[in-house]
Amino acid sequence: MRFTGIASSNTIEAGFGALWGEDPRYVRNQNLPFKKRIGNVFLLTITARNRRGKLMPAYARYIAIPGNNFLSNTWRVSSASTTNAALARTGYGFLDEIASNAWSEFWPDVKRIVFKK
Repeated sequence: MRFTGIASSNTIEAGFGALWGEDPRYVRNQNLPFKKRIGNVFLLTITARNRRGKLMPAYARYIAIPGNNFLSNTWRVSSASTTNAALARTGYGFLDEIASNAWSEFWPDVKRIVFKK
């Protein structure tokens, strides 16, 4: 169930993002102070870079995450295919995006410190 949700969300986001010139990738910046890095984790959850590299609202993501969760209601059991369940999954989808960005931002530093090579 999770795989189908992620696959459809990524497909929707990539499709609309390509049309609108959005780059949804998270790019870390280890040269910023810690607080600004945390800010980037949250900022790049709701924004994306356009073709010129400027930040813009991540419209494709705004469509993909809720769209996928309401679309998945069609193949879920009736007890999990309610509007409230889809809205909850949408919230979790944005939290997943925050967690993914945080992982991308801080894991290289943690790995370097913990596994000193």
